[in-house]
Amino acid sequence: MTPDEVSELEKVIEQMTALAKDFGLDFYDMRFEIVPADILYTFGAYQGMPTRFSHWSFGKAYHRMKLDYDLGLSRIYELVINSDPCYAFLLDSNSLVQNKLVSAHVLAHCDFFKNNAMFSQTARNVVDSMAASAERFRQYELEYGKEAVEHVLDAALAIQEHVDASRTTLRRQRLRDQKADATVKRESANPYEDLFALDERLHPHEDRLKENSSQSSKRTEMELNKDLVLFLIHHSKVLEDWQRDVLTVIREEMLYFWPQVETKIMNEGWATYWHLRIMREMELTDAEGLDFAHTHSGVVLPSRTSVNPYLLGLKLWEDIERRYDHPSVEDRERFGTEPGRGREKMFEVRETENDASFIRNYLTRELVEELDLYLYQKIGNEWRVVEKDWEKVRDKLCASRVNGGYPVLLVRNGDYQLSGELYLKHAYEGMELDVKYTEKTLPYVHRLWGRSVHLETVMEGRSVLFTYDGKKMSRKFL
Repeated sequence: MTPDEVSELEKVIEQMTALAKDFGLDFYDMRFEIVPADILYTFGAYQGMPTRFSHWSFGKAYHRMKLDYDLGLSRIYELVINSDPCYAFLLDSNSLVQNKLVSAHVLAHCDFFKNNAMFSQTARNVVDSMAASAERFRQYELEYGKEAVEHVLDAALAIQEHVDASRTTLRRQRLRDQKADATVKRESANPYEDLFALDERLHPHEDRLKENSSQSSKRTEMELNKDLVLFLIHHSKVLEDWQRDVLTVIREEMLYFWPQVETKIMNEGWATYWHLRIMREMELTDAEGLDFAHTHSGVVLPSRTSVNPYLLGLKLWEDIERRYDHPSVEDRERFGTEPGRGREKMFEVRETENDASFIRNYLTRELVEELDLYLYQKIGNEWRVVEKDWEKVRDKLCASRVNGGYPVLLVRNGDYQLSGELYLKHAYEGMELDVKYTEKTLPYVHRLWGRSVHLETVMEGRSVLFTYDGKKMSRKFL
């Protein structure tokens, strides 16, 4: 971009910011940076976090994405960081109109980050915390060797998706409640405190019952744990303190990214919806209008092999607005839906839903038919359409977004066969695990646990147990 174009873009961003606020969008202060492709793709390789730690897989991701860009196969128009203030990086090889569109797009992203319930526990100082973690990792490399640190990182990144964001939410809520309780106790001295102390001395067995109950709860928690990474942090006997720190950092960073995983379709659809509305209010020349239409059509271009989240999300948001602006007679009679509530409903949905509930609640027969959505699978040597029933398509799409699309693994026993072995169970719900991926991943779990690792799942309708003992992989039907 030329200096004149940069100057014009600064003025346009001010106009867009005011316009977005008039529409009702509520976002953090924005920081825009225009960067060359090498910088943007470096950030992209680090999952959009320029201060993150180094790992060889990020270099691999960079070369793959940069090659696609150089060959004209794909392009990253922008990167936006969910933080306060919110940072947006624009590509300097974009045209002026493209960067206008992108600026409107990231304003809506920031609004979503700030207001969606999935992001309510997100750390907003993530840029600083990731920089501090990266510095600690560099110190570990100097002290223990780069190979030793990568050895742990390889294993941690292989299982980083197996976290439980709800545990963090509940823990933080409990801490807030405990602080509130402590404040109440300090503010109101209890004149009968000595009587309660006397009661405890007269009935000491009740304390033992409570203690036993607490220990039972801990055992249950240890044996039924969705958060594999946290379980390894707390219970692995082979990890040193610095290795637990590495695993803890990976988990905390995954918890930061997790809301984005769970709201990909909603978030991209929301940003696409609003960049359309904002750009329509801008004064564009005929040439700029053509450039805008070309760029936008590329964003929402349907894919033959997968779901385009920009397109599906946009269509869902537009359909919600239409249906609640002009409710059917049935909606008025059954649900008391009043006309003209389209935007109000959109902001309500934006605040409370994630992708799974978004699709379940708002993907209709008409949208499935309009977007020509279907299910397909490989039969023999050919890929064939196997289902076009709209409810089955919706249910499959919904299922693919549960837990961010990752399989749920439960820790069933941390002392299997009384030998300290780890027993995991896949919460099978109709979708089988990838066998090759499973057999490549279990050795990493073994590396962090130190003893044999077992994984129970379902294949071809039968229960099967994968086992890795540190030397070989085996499997048997149960």
